[in-house]
Amino acid sequence: MTLRITLALSAVCLLWLSACSTPSAKPDQSDFRNSKPKSILVLPPVNLSPDIRGSLTFLSTVTRPLSEAGYYVFPVAMVDATFKENGLQMADDIHDAPLSKLQSIFGTDAVLYITVEKFGSSYVVIDSQTVVSAKARLVDARTGTLLWKGQASASDAEGRDNNNGLAGVLINSVIHQLASNIGNPGHNVAKVASARLLSPHTGGILYGPRSPNYGKD
Repeated sequence: MTLRITLALSAVCLLWLSACSTPSAKPDQSDFRNSKPKSILVLPPVNLSPDIRGSLTFLSTVTRPLSEAGYYVFPVAMVDATFKENGLQMADDIHDAPLSKLQSIFGTDAVLYITVEKFGSSYVVIDSQTVVSAKARLVDARTGTLLWKGQASASDAEGRDNNNGLAGVLINSVIHQLASNIGNPGHNVAKVASARLLSPHTGGILYGPRSPNYGKD
């Protein structure tokens, strides 16, 4: 009987300690705050997905959340032309370029490295969905210090209504497959994923100096 009481008390103590435990600390963003970047150079994303559209599609969705966050983002067309003039065309080669070279060419404060891990349609039994998943890291172009890193994903199945039973699922699957063959449904999904990845209000990077919220996050 004494043993049972002891075990019971031990269990209560463990529960009490777990309830009083300190929540996990937020990532240290002191380097980001000290760096105070005003401009961001977005490199062409490295695409690990089998869909060749992954890199350019995701790249086209990144400027808006970064600009809305309060940063100057170098125009994609200008960046692409500049890289080609310097003999750099492949995303992997551009990601391997020395920071000092990128900083000397563009005069940027920070460089954003993106890797597209998933892009395109996947099929599960009789249904299909378009998934976009990416990770990124922001590096100080002047010191090489890692300022921030994150990852996010999105799917067009998130808001899909399958309450119409099997027939509804089949119809949605056919429509989705036709849309995938005709256009690029990954573009809209990529916009959601990039917003989740980069927007400050979704846990992305800190607000920049052009935002009225600068220094408040």
